[in-house]
Amino acid sequence: MKALVVAEHLGGKLAEITFEMIALAQQSFGGCDLALIGGDDSMLAELGAVGTVYRAEGAGLEHYEPERYTDCLAAIIEAAAPARVCFGHTSMGMDLASSLSARLKAPLANACIAADTSGATSRILGGKMNAQVALDGELALLTIASGAASAADGRLAGSPATNSVAAPPERGRIRFEAMVEPEAADVDITTQEVLVAIGRGIGNQEGVETAQELANALGAAVAASRPIIDAGWLPKSRQVGKSGLSVTPKLYLALGISGAPEHLEGMRGSATIVAVNTDANAPIFQVADYGLVGDLYEVCEELMEEIE
Repeated sequence: MKALVVAEHLGGKLAEITFEMIALAQQSFGGCDLALIGGDDSMLAELGAVGTVYRAEGAGLEHYEPERYTDCLAAIIEAAAPARVCFGHTSMGMDLASSLSARLKAPLANACIAADTSGATSRILGGKMNAQVALDGELALLTIASGAASAADGRLAGSPATNSVAAPPERGRIRFEAMVEPEAADVDITTQEVLVAIGRGIGNQEGVETAQELANALGAAVAASRPIIDAGWLPKSRQVGKSGLSVTPKLYLALGISGAPEHLEGMRGSATIVAVNTDANAPIFQVADYGLVGDLYEVCEELMEEIE
């Protein structure tokens, strides 16, 4: 079954979700082609894991414009003739997938964490349930949730074949004017290999200092669940979860986090999850690779001693 991954890029860089989708397509469909709208030649060197890059080129494609990008993708899908088209479960991906689903009269499964030739597994209700979705017909569209596959598995050196597709000349009614970027965070938790995450169980603001000491010793950064952010103990840029950021570190150390579905949605893709909580029935233990029922301060103290 032939699959097509729709690349996302911003500021001249391919987004991590692009490589996660490539990895998922390799595992699920045995390989994939890729749709690249705009972008530059330097990106091609990062796409050795795909067969052919179908590239839409033309003026005004540097920034996302929904109507024109939809037109470009419709032309690419016609040229590539895939059976499955994968978009990131992002603001851009969901926007494009829904409009193309309507235009092409193709079924769409959202927030997929797995897929095969007959259907997909879709995460619904904020991660509380998974739905098995059957996909019939010659063409189906999927939005892929962050963390569904490892981005590292989608990064292979090489030179894929390229196929240029002329961009439709019309720009549509929605035009890009300017990008307004948020203030730079002191730490980008989405790029960290190790995160020490804290939740309501730390009890007081002084616990943030304890977590930071442990993070310093581990060469990690401190992240948090929503109650810590709402209390004003850490900035919004450190929040993990549905209303925060999605992270996929090599190690996620969850201290005093109960594991609400909204939080799990943002970190379940971590390679290794270690949870510490006094409640043996805390939902966090259902996704943890290693769990310890105990006082997080005692655990932190022992860990610091071992590290030192």
